[in-house]
Amino acid sequence: MDIALAILLGFAGGMLGGLVGVGGGVLFVPALAIFLDESQVRAEATSLLAVVIVAIVGTWRQHGYDNVRLRDGLLIGLLSAAGVAVGVLIANSVSQRTLELCFAALALAIAAQLILRALRAPAQR
Repeated sequence: MDIALAILLGFAGGMLGGLVGVGGGVLFVPALAIFLDESQVRAEATSLLAVVIVAIVGTWRQHGYDNVRLRDGLLIGLLSAAGVAVGVLIANSVSQRTLELCFAALALAIAAQLILRALRAPAQR
């Protein structure tokens, strides 16, 4: 049952992420923690692998539309690798509850930004 649910969550998260342009981790981490009862650290680690695969597919598709700035993407990716290494050290040194609260705060901050941006943007037809 867990495999079937994981497949469903992966497909739904990928489709929703591609549809509305949100990062996979914003969807995958809560889904893994809530529906598959994974710990926060395990959900985050699993999401990192899933995001790599999703990013490769998304980049390949967007490259076909000439929407990819390769140099910028490579620079961000290389610098992000260092950030991930530091983030993993921190995630493994703080409590599960601290990680959950930090992730929740991040999700709320993202939601607030999206709401403010939507309220300020002129209506498009």
